[in-house]
Formats: sequence, structure tokens, C-alpha cells
Amino acid sequence: MRDKATFTKPSDTASVNAYMERLKHPLADVAGALRRIILETDSEVGEEIKWNAPAFFYTGELPPFNAKEYKRHIVVFNFLKRDCIRLIFPSGARVNDASALLQGNYSDGRRLALFYGMSDVKERSSTLQSVIYNWLVTLDGRRLN
Repeated sequence: MRDKATFTKPSDTASVNAYMERLKHPLADVAGALRRIILETDSEVGEEIKWNAPAFFYTGELPPFNAKEYKRHIVVFNFLKRDCIRLIFPSGARVNDASALLQGNYSDGRRLALFYGMSDVKERSSTLQSVIYNWLVTLDGRRLN
């Protein structure tokens, strides 16, 4: 029998809390709301600081894979733009997104979702959760809680 701890990844909420408390961005409140929405999507969504920003990943069991494939990572914040919060889905191209929330068609498979204010968050929160849920189903092929 395999040790489940070998194939799962723990969340690091304390590090993300500290990062968010220090965040100096005009849309920090938008980032906080997006963080809550992402984490509320499924109990198997965890968080950490990766690529110098909050990143969200699947905490559940996965078979071994090449870390460069980023199979576990769902979405990462990008704070380079001051007029919006960019959510980067490193493997967003594999998600069926009929809503058009995800933008771009990058050769490496990533896609972006842009949020310009709290009205965007309120208007598209259920769409964001649906995209994340679809990503999770695509990853492991089963209905998650």
C-alpha cells in the first residue's frame, strides 16, 4: 500500500496569510475576495506562495509526475498590472471553458482571467468556481466534493 502523504501536498495558509497582509496593490481587496472564492470551490484546493505570489493547487492524491508539468497547480496570482488582478491558469488550455472567462491561447497551455474590480468578482465568481471545478474534474476524472 502506498503512503498517501507521498502523493498529496499540504496547504501553506500561514505563508499566504502573511503575504496577503503585506500586499501593496491597489486591488488588494479584489485579490482577497478571489482568494476566498478559489479556496471555497473545493476542499481539495490548497494554497502556497509560488512564483512570488499566492498559488492554488490540488491537494489530493496524484500518481508521480514530472514537476515541470505543473499538473497539481490550478491558478496563480499575478500582480504586475496595477489596474487588474490577473489569475494565471498554468494548464488552463485543457479546461473546457464555455464562459470565455479564460483568455489567451499561449503555446505552453496557460490561460488568464482578468479582474478589474469587485464588480467583476461579484459578477463572475460562480464562473470562476465552475472553471476551477472543471479543472479538478479534468485532472483526476472523478466528481469532487
